[in-house]
Amino acid sequence: MQRLYYALCPWQLDNESKKMRGKAVSGKAIFVLCLASFLAGSLFTSRTWTAYTSHDKYHPTPPIQKHASNKLGEVARDFDRKRKLAEGKAEDIMGEVSKTHKAIQSLDKTISNLEMELAVARMSKTSAGGISLESKSNQTLQKAFVVIGINTAFSSRKRRDSVRETWMPRGEKLKKLEREKGIVIRFVIGHSATPGGVLDKALDREEAEHKDFLRLKHVEGYHQLSTKTRLYFSTAVAIWDAQFYVKVDDDVHLNLGMLASTLAQYRSKPRVYIGCMKSGPVLSRKGVKYHEPEYWKFGEDGNKYFRHATGQLYGISKDLAAYISINSPILHRYANEDVSLGSWLIGLEVEHVDDRSMCCGTPPDCEWKAQAGNICVASFDWSCSGVCNSVERMKYVHSSCGEGDGALWKVDL
Repeated sequence: MQRLYYALCPWQLDNESKKMRGKAVSGKAIFVLCLASFLAGSLFTSRTWTAYTSHDKYHPTPPIQKHASNKLGEVARDFDRKRKLAEGKAEDIMGEVSKTHKAIQSLDKTISNLEMELAVARMSKTSAGGISLESKSNQTLQKAFVVIGINTAFSSRKRRDSVRETWMPRGEKLKKLEREKGIVIRFVIGHSATPGGVLDKALDREEAEHKDFLRLKHVEGYHQLSTKTRLYFSTAVAIWDAQFYVKVDDDVHLNLGMLASTLAQYRSKPRVYIGCMKSGPVLSRKGVKYHEPEYWKFGEDGNKYFRHATGQLYGISKDLAAYISINSPILHRYANEDVSLGSWLIGLEVEHVDDRSMCCGTPPDCEWKAQAGNICVASFDWSCSGVCNSVERMKYVHSSCGEGDGALWKVDL
């Protein structure tokens, strides 16, 4: 206890030594003095710590803490920069993927076109389906967007006139349509069983007047429609280098502007077959309309045909028309020409496009759709396989469901 006492109050030793020189100080007073010194020291230390803490609020952090804070900020900024960079790269990658996809599509079409042109060149010195390609081999084909062949017959003069008076341009307008839009329109017909006869001479006079025929080396006949279709594509490919080839019947109402706009959507596709796709029954009983003599090839009674475009209107892209031209001698012909065309394409890598605007009904069906802003590509009556009484009703259908005279010229091709 005494040692502790002297440790806390070292000056006591001096006091002890001075007892003999001054007045003695009591132990109680010394104890009180030491206790007061201890409390004063504690109070000073506490104020100093508090002052330091208060001072820290208004001054920079100690160097170590400041360094750690700076490092954390750098890491956060670096992470944010890398995140933005990654997001930018992701957008760039998606853009590059889209460009690459378009380039592949374009390359695929180019390769396909070159393959078909090479095949046509190899066949140029041969005769395909009665069409001599040798005479065309040294000529430059006429460029076109679409060739529209209107299937007609010798007995259909009035039908042709009803078409000329409604949706088909005539004379100079027909030539202008070819020059400015690349849309070629021709009535497609062969010759009679007696070449040079009355029927052929009458057609010669009509052709001299209107200059809107494509004549085939083909004998006309209802049961020869599959052959006629095959020859139409082969002949058209030998004359026009078009992106699309269309066949339409002469009793169907057509909106040319809507047809061109529809086809333009598929320009990047190399092999397209477009129309109103159907799968009708195979009729095995003799004597009925559309009887199929080769019904047994399609399975048991009651079976249906494979999907194919209805015969009133359909279109195919350039490659498919060239394919038909090249392989014309070995393409099988069924009783129905639309079935025949479908069979030629069913085994190929072809995109079948089912477009219901290509088979609208006559008024009020197409009229209601036109009022709603959905103008039809084509209109006809299913019960007649065309516009019923088309000679009398074509003008009525045109006035009710036509796209307007200026619509065709506004189409951007």
